[in-house]
Amino acid sequence: MNILFVADPLESFKTYKDTTFSMMRELQKRGHAIAATEPRHIGWRSGGTVNATVRRIRLTGDPHDWFAVTGEAVEALKDFDAVVMRKDPPFDSEFFYCTHLLEQAQREGARVFNRPSALREHPEKLALMEFAEFAPPTLVTRSPEAIRAFHAEHKDIILKPLDGMGGMGIFRVGADGMNLGSIIETLNQGGATSVMVQRYLPEIVDGDKRLLLIGGKVAPYVLARIPQGNEVRGNLAAGGKGVAQPLSDENRAVAEAIAPVLAARGLLLVGLDMIGNKVTEINVTSPTCFQEIHDQTGFDVPAMFVDALEAALKVPA
Repeated sequence: MNILFVADPLESFKTYKDTTFSMMRELQKRGHAIAATEPRHIGWRSGGTVNATVRRIRLTGDPHDWFAVTGEAVEALKDFDAVVMRKDPPFDSEFFYCTHLLEQAQREGARVFNRPSALREHPEKLALMEFAEFAPPTLVTRSPEAIRAFHAEHKDIILKPLDGMGGMGIFRVGADGMNLGSIIETLNQGGATSVMVQRYLPEIVDGDKRLLLIGGKVAPYVLARIPQGNEVRGNLAAGGKGVAQPLSDENRAVAEAIAPVLAARGLLLVGLDMIGNKVTEINVTSPTCFQEIHDQTGFDVPAMFVDALEAALKVPA
């Protein structure tokens, strides 16, 4: 099969931990052809099909010069067997427009994973609100007064921007309310920006766990991202330590309730974040942690993903 990845520049990949790279490696191992493009290289001219400037690549096995370009051309997305959308956040206007281009390519016959409309309809902070029974008390609002009332009720809270990633812009405010006003001003920007507020979960000391939902199934291992020092954030980008561990029965029950719902909507790969037994985020744009789990446990997450991709392509669109 011919597989096209829509991703960040290949030159920026850190291959020792990059999930997209691990997908490519598994695909090549199985004999599939790999190509790559970036959202900025996708275009659509009236009367024509959605196309992109595409680099056909071969993985070399060299950890530094890890890919070789075997060809470059403008190609229609519909001519690939699958288009795998792996552009990292932020989910900004250009990402949004890219999903529209990918959806047009889908109408032309392309098979896109994750489905473009599902990417738009499941913003990573807001998506968990649909599954409130599995989430901590959560509020999304522009109102400073509502945030203060939520703090008065729950005493110890986490505030975060809806468009943050990698732990960016996350604040904790304890019972004393120290700096709550300043934090609201920073995140809320005078009522112009929505803020997510959640009850603080003390189980964060055991890690912010990344569960992987692949093809409606739950991977048997998670990556617990454990805060270090005085840090409240477990995100790897914020200095958290990633420790792979078996999926608990309690977490499995929650994940198995959510996984088939999201898979039915065209989300082949989902990163479910849990603290304790509560879902705190549902990541759909470019979930990671494949290599960390594989390296520490031996469980082949990339193979599980490619199995699911191959199975999905056998089902008529």
